[in-house]
Amino acid sequence: MMPPPQLARTPPRTRRRGRVGVVDDSALARKLLCAMLGADRGIEVVGVASDPLTARTVIRTTKPDVITLDVEMPHMDGVTFLEQIMRLRPTPVLMVSSLTDEGADVTLRALELGAVDFVTKPTIDIARGLEDKRGELIAKVKAAAASQPRALAFAAPPPAPAPAFRTTDRIVAIGASTGGVDALRRIVCALPADGPAVCVVQHMPSGFTRRFAERLNAAAQVTVVEAQDGQRCLPGHVYIAPGDLHLRLARSGGQYQCRVTDDAPIGGHRPSVDALFRSVAAQAGANAVGVILTGMGNDGAAALRLMREAGARTLGQDAASCVVYGMPKAAAAAGATEAELPIDEIAAAIVRLCNATDSQKRRKC
Repeated sequence: MMPPPQLARTPPRTRRRGRVGVVDDSALARKLLCAMLGADRGIEVVGVASDPLTARTVIRTTKPDVITLDVEMPHMDGVTFLEQIMRLRPTPVLMVSSLTDEGADVTLRALELGAVDFVTKPTIDIARGLEDKRGELIAKVKAAAASQPRALAFAAPPPAPAPAFRTTDRIVAIGASTGGVDALRRIVCALPADGPAVCVVQHMPSGFTRRFAERLNAAAQVTVVEAQDGQRCLPGHVYIAPGDLHLRLARSGGQYQCRVTDDAPIGGHRPSVDALFRSVAAQAGANAVGVILTGMGNDGAAALRLMREAGARTLGQDAASCVVYGMPKAAAAAGATEAELPIDEIAAAIVRLCNATDSQKRRKC
């Protein structure tokens, strides 16, 4: 009797590895970045360059999915090179920045120009500092590789929406992560000067949020500040959660206040969108509007559902305008958002929802 035929075993389907180009003027930093990224099975380092002039050829020949880009380099600074990338061959870029005031300014400018995210690089003991960032670096490279690259646009921020803000008791809570710097700029710069009080959590380390608030304040009609504990939430003001601190909403009599604390991270995040949204659900209820923007992960999704159940209006950024459609997707899956809108329509929607009377609150956004 003939033995039964042996069926060929189909090899398991492997997921495509993210192709990364590393651009850094420090030989040590290049070596460390390549070793860390190359050790991950989901990442392939396909090119290395010490300056933007060399990087042009590397990018053209290897066509990476994502580029890690140093801020300070010879021949051309990282931001100028980023502008060229976004104009000529839009590619997801992860900035590698020093944690200084000057480094914060340059990095924020890069994020406004289209960089997906950034990782801070220590100025001393680079080996240990980057090793401490290994998990963050790998996660952000993978998120960047899966993100939507944005062509560089030089257009001015959208104009303020036409309707004036008519009430003083509304609170707006906004959460964002990867891609949120540009998304928040578009929203905040489109709010009218008499707009509602807004509390914002943007995942960002300490040392960057103050400069972020100052840059927004210089461009917007509203007043933008880094939040302080006990600060009263006033119309026409935007309060940015300080890096590495939670921002929650508190109430004292008829007044809303910022509550800033250093308690443990929530879901790995401090500041946490979830912490802000939960406090707004409890303290403001139906007097609130919650908005969840671009970012990886699910921070804020469950708490935004609590806001909606408490009577708040809730919005998410749509997939097409997100750099990373992670947090809004998780919120939609949880039933937390009533509608998703393109980023340039969200500011006007916030004003409309805040102006709605009680009888109008359940109307479509």
